[in-house]
Amino acid sequence: MSFSPGKFLHDVRAEAERVTWPSRRATLVTTGAVLAMAGTASVFFFVVDQLIGLGLRQLFGLGG
Repeated sequence: MSFSPGKFLHDVRAEAERVTWPSRRATLVTTGAVLAMAGTASVFFFVVDQLIGLGLRQLFGLGG
């Protein structure tokens, strides 16, 4: 079985033409949703971390 770089590039181009690319608006909406969820998760875990830390400081009397 031989490998032909020319055939490979032709096949890659043919596959790329079959791809359904999202519109600019769909890309921006999806990106915004991902950033919003990442921000929400960050705030949530920060608050949970602070509450757990506060609870442990109260329980063990550590930290100031």
